[in-house]
Amino acid sequence: MSNTVTARRPVADSAPLPVSLKQPRLPRWAPAGLAAAAAAVGCGIGLAAGLESRIQWGLIAALLFVLGTFLLAAAVEGTRQAKDRLATSLVWICFLLAVVPLASLIWETVARGIKVVDGYFLSHSMGTLPDAMAGGGIYHALVGTLQQVGLAALIAAPIGLLTAIYLVEYGRGKLAKAVTFFVDVMTGIPSIVAGLFVLSVWILILGFGPSGFAGAMALAILMMPVVVRSTEEMLKLVPNELREASLALGVPKWRTILKVVLPTSVGGIATGVMLAIARITGETAPVLLLVWGAKTINSNPFEGAQQSLPLYVFQQWQQGSDASYDRAWGAALVLIAFVMILNLVARGIARWKAPKTGR
Repeated sequence: MSNTVTARRPVADSAPLPVSLKQPRLPRWAPAGLAAAAAAVGCGIGLAAGLESRIQWGLIAALLFVLGTFLLAAAVEGTRQAKDRLATSLVWICFLLAVVPLASLIWETVARGIKVVDGYFLSHSMGTLPDAMAGGGIYHALVGTLQQVGLAALIAAPIGLLTAIYLVEYGRGKLAKAVTFFVDVMTGIPSIVAGLFVLSVWILILGFGPSGFAGAMALAILMMPVVVRSTEEMLKLVPNELREASLALGVPKWRTILKVVLPTSVGGIATGVMLAIARITGETAPVLLLVWGAKTINSNPFEGAQQSLPLYVFQQWQQGSDASYDRAWGAALVLIAFVMILNLVARGIARWKAPKTGR
């Protein structure tokens, strides 16, 4: 039986492929063009169908944009690239669905509130002015908000910081697990529950009356878990090598935490505290239960009813007159600006304390 050897043609002698490997692509302006066309067709369908809601028009346009992008990409670029463009278009649609309500809220608040926000509005209280009449301001509510939020921060920030230090640096065993569990539970606790707890203990059992300090204690309960979680994550980011180097030099553990760990993570800790303050600034339920609200200026947060911006907005909206509606929108605009300033301060602190890396 003879063995036959089949000679193979060298690869270099093979003929070039006749089909081009370059896949056709859609032009760069295609997504924008498809979006404009989908918007036009969606508006046309909405008008033809008699749909009064612009939201329905937008949803129709979004659906047409997603389908048109997928079908056109599948016909030109292939199924694989079409799936990629489908995922990209869905991401953009979800982004717009999240941004449009926020932008609409800010636009509506600014448009309605800017006409009453001026120096008089910020420097006067309601006093004896009837709610149905034009005039008055939010000075008493602004003072109450600053005092209540400041007291809550003074209570919650040290407790949250020390709790986070214990969990990261010392926490071991069942106690640390129990503290972590209760912090997680407190993170999702409704604000009305915190208000009811302080109401039952501080006012009903101990016999104290409504005050800004009572509201500040409820706000501190809501603020503490946020501070603990953010501080804990920042402390975990500190490299262990820094701790070990300090301990190797004979520095006590408490001094290592004070001089090495905390300065390294102070930017993130300050950011977390600022964000926690911004989170409690707009709470209404605890203030309604514990502070009650007042039309006059009360600069003493430890005695008597006091006003705050969220409660002021709620009470003015309840009155139902055009003047009270205008004051509610103006107070809402000031509240949004206050929260925005806190967030900008937090971002500034984070950038200022961020480690500098050489290029």
